[in-house]
Amino acid sequence: MVGAFQDGDGRPTLGNLDALTSDAALSALKGSLVLSATTALIGAALGALLAYLVVSLPSQSLLRRTTLAISGVLAQFGGVVLAFAWIATIGSVGIVTKAMSDVLGVDIYGSGWLFDLPGLVVVYAYFQIPLMVIVFAPAFEGLRPQWREAAVNLGASTWDYWRHVALPLLTPAFLGALLLLFANAFAAYATAAVLVSQGQPIVPLLIRQAITSEVLLGQANVGFALALEMIVVVTIVMVAYNLLLKRTSRWMR
Repeated sequence: MVGAFQDGDGRPTLGNLDALTSDAALSALKGSLVLSATTALIGAALGALLAYLVVSLPSQSLLRRTTLAISGVLAQFGGVVLAFAWIATIGSVGIVTKAMSDVLGVDIYGSGWLFDLPGLVVVYAYFQIPLMVIVFAPAFEGLRPQWREAAVNLGASTWDYWRHVALPLLTPAFLGALLLLFANAFAAYATAAVLVSQGQPIVPLLIRQAITSEVLLGQANVGFALALEMIVVVTIVMVAYNLLLKRTSRWMR
């Protein structure tokens, strides 16, 4: 953080913050926000549906325990290994790419979308969905059967129960999980660093360029300012997440 307010010689300056308003910095910030929001929404929607299906199974079900265990592993399956797995699957000479081309004559590789923002959305969803399952499944488990029984005894239908009881209770937990997924995607770096070799469509990659570039010397402090920008965004998101978490914990005790 200190480096964001220093020049190359260590003197105090606010000039690095001016770089945050440049076209490159604003474009990277927009790319990070779009990528994070898109993958968070996809992960939250599909992950919540999968979490509901898993929690609906008996607690001793082998399928339920296996799904939760696999989700725990896949939620942490990122970085270089994940990027290589996708390249080997749907890259230019990937297994699925070759099979689709040989059998159906379909070119799913196209113009190389895997190595741009659309590709990052698909790859990020691979660990966002299982993370949502792990985070949101306890919220479904917290819905007590007595609440449904009480609603039915009062004449409520299944739709009435979900509309007036379950969904209002689940909403804070869902929004909190959505923010957690957003922060997770916003801070991710290694997977994007492997897939994207040209251009800097998101902030982490622009920071890499500023710190390691041999062409643009003396830009390390600009990289620190970009990192400070990321810290501010993630801090705002996590404060909102903790507020929602406190509200959720009221009825999960």
